[in-house]
Amino acid sequence: MTDIEDCSVSQTDGITVSARSVLLDSVPSAAKYLWGYYLCIENNSDHKIQLVGKDWNITDDKGNLYSDTSAGFKGELPELEPGEFFEFTSEAPLKSPCAVFYGSCKILADGHQSEIKIPTFNFSSHARAACVFN
Repeated sequence: MTDIEDCSVSQTDGITVSARSVLLDSVPSAAKYLWGYYLCIENNSDHKIQLVGKDWNITDDKGNLYSDTSAGFKGELPELEPGEFFEFTSEAPLKSPCAVFYGSCKILADGHQSEIKIPTFNFSSHARAACVFN
């Protein structure tokens, strides 16, 4: 797992989600920024869960919205016993140096589907400066 100090963290029904972003590459003249993000989903509940989908959004400071509502995680439907975790990395090519990531993961537990919150976190290439969203 990653260093928790660099992460945003949320908990829902005994499931902990840690998330963080990193700027992988930027080409300011072309207004393109390649962001990487990391998620760690830990099952701290008393029962087995299955990660079956996601509903994620990224909104940049120019008002552009990017969404991913899909099944699985890069083709996987991970099952997590109590105490196990799943790590997921991906990339987000954006037109802005500032954006916010938010959403949820869909889980199946005891035959019932529910959602767990992904902690809201920022993509910001401005060191120690807050992004201004319209």
